[in-house]
Amino acid sequence: MTIDARLTELGLTLPDAPAPAANYVPFVQTGSLVFVSGQVSSGPGGLILGKLGADMDVAAGTIAARHCALSLLAQVRAACGGDLSRLKRVVKLTGFVNSTPDFTDQPKVVNGASDLLVEVLGEAGRHSRSAVSAAALPLGVAVEIEGIFEVA
Repeated sequence: MTIDARLTELGLTLPDAPAPAANYVPFVQTGSLVFVSGQVSSGPGGLILGKLGADMDVAAGTIAARHCALSLLAQVRAACGGDLSRLKRVVKLTGFVNSTPDFTDQPKVVNGASDLLVEVLGEAGRHSRSAVSAAALPLGVAVEIEGIFEVA
């Protein structure tokens, strides 16, 4: 099954690849690796704002992380000229969670992205990962995730 067919089967739609918000590029390819800049939590209704441990719970944070993963895939699609069949595997994610100093469930939040990538890509979606707390994220978003992907 193709990645696009799997997305459709899961009822998921990739957004347009978000444009950079500052002086950087959305992705850089070197050899067979694509490094995707941090994708902030944004859904159909706009930015997903909040601070885990204050005004947002783990379930809502997980949804925010899923949206980051969809944006990551959208950037990979753009890097591959629209052809997601070139995506071979997810190599690494680094997730940043806007959270209070006493919040310790960052890995559970970032699981939203990890789980989505495995749902869509199967074994090729399994990756190494870091999940860290941030005192604040751009525009007050709940989650930001960057990724490294292998492509053909």
